[in-house]
Amino acid sequence: MPEAAILMGSDSDLAVMKAAAETLEKFSVGYDLRILSAHRTPRETAAYVAKAPARGVRVFIAGAGSAAHLPGVIASFTNLPVIGVPISGTLQGLDAFLSMVQMPPGVPVAVVGVNAARNAALLAASILALKDKALARRLAADREEMRKEVLAKSRKAEKLGYRKYLEAMKK
Repeated sequence: MPEAAILMGSDSDLAVMKAAAETLEKFSVGYDLRILSAHRTPRETAAYVAKAPARGVRVFIAGAGSAAHLPGVIASFTNLPVIGVPISGTLQGLDAFLSMVQMPPGVPVAVVGVNAARNAALLAASILALKDKALARRLAADREEMRKEVLAKSRKAEKLGYRKYLEAMKK
């Protein structure tokens, strides 16, 4: 049963949005993945969002570029959390970012960085973890692993010095 829904306006967005799917899979979070456009398939988008909670969806992740209205359209049809992923285009994603963060009062969309689908999935998992202790433990273990990796890199850089460390990174 999907707890999250990943939506994107175009199949070209999948190159970015696959990171959300991979991250949810890493944490054993079920998801639906759909290509639905705010502009080209508005009726189908509205119908999908309306039926998603009955299938178990509790959070939406929506990626879009350019005008990037998909997250806002989804938010207009649900009270569930919506996380927007601005996808880089001709303006390096600034156009998409601004479309998402300037939602009107009363229709919130959480927005992560440009092309940051992994962070969107982590935020979705964090929201779901509020009522899922096992998921919360998996997220905490992942953070601990990241901490250990950074500290190991720091020790190596300190030991080698920055020039040798940079050379080692190239290999």
